Parts: sequence; structure tokens; C-alpha cells
Amino acid sequence: MPHETKIAMVVRYDLPTWQKLNVVAYLASGVAAGRDGVIGEPYEDASGRRYLAMFGLPVLVFAADADQMATVRRRCAERDLPAVIFTDELFSTYDDEANRAAVRAVESEKLSLAGIGLHGRRSVVDKVLKGLRLHP
Repeated sequence: MPHETKIAMVVRYDLPTWQKLNVVAYLASGVAAGRDGVIGEPYEDASGRRYLAMFGLPVLVFAADADQMATVRRRCAERDLPAVIFTDELFSTYDDEANRAAVRAVESEKLSLAGIGLHGRRSVVDKVLKGLRLHP
């Protein structure tokens, strides 16, 4: 049975692989921290060893170019869909305070987006991601 909500990460396809993986990890942490109901229960193996909880639904990763990234950001804003962003500037900052300052210094329409993470109603997320393909 499909979930009512959807988690999606959109990463710019022209980034080196290490940057794509880094971006998706940061975006996932933002979705996990900012959205109620996305984290499942902790895991435990047959030996009784406990493990941290993960998302309770699948995470889909999409590829986009810079223009498509801007379109996704704009569509999220138009629909009041909360999103987590990772900009190119964050590759050269080294702490959370510097990260926030780097984002705060740029107007929304001028952000150089490396990735966007979102969680919301499936129908809304599908409209925001219209035209994108899953990352190969």
C-alpha cells in the first residue's frame, strides 16, 4: 500500500559523486529533523543489539540540472512545502553557523542549489517534482 507522504531528494547531476552523496546525507538529516512522523522505530537484531531508527518510508533520489533545481525550489515556495536546501557555498564552509550565514547572504531566486530535500503529501511532492527523473 502506498504511503500518503513521500520523501524525495533532488541532487544536481553535474556534481562529483562524493558531493552528491554528501548533499543527500545532509538533506536527509534536515528532513529527519524537521518533519514529524518520518522516523520509524529503532531496530534490534536477534542478538539483542540495538540500532538507530531510520526513515519509515522510502527515500527517492532525483537528478536535476541547475534550472530544474530552481524550478523545484520555486514550486516548493508556491505550495508552502517545507524544504531543506544545500547550496554550492556550503561545500566551502565548515560549521553550521557558517552554513546558515552563507544561505542567508543570497536571495531565494539566486541560490546556487546543489540539492533540495522534501517531505510532504505524495500528490504535492509529485507536482513539485514533475518532469524530473530518478537519479541513475
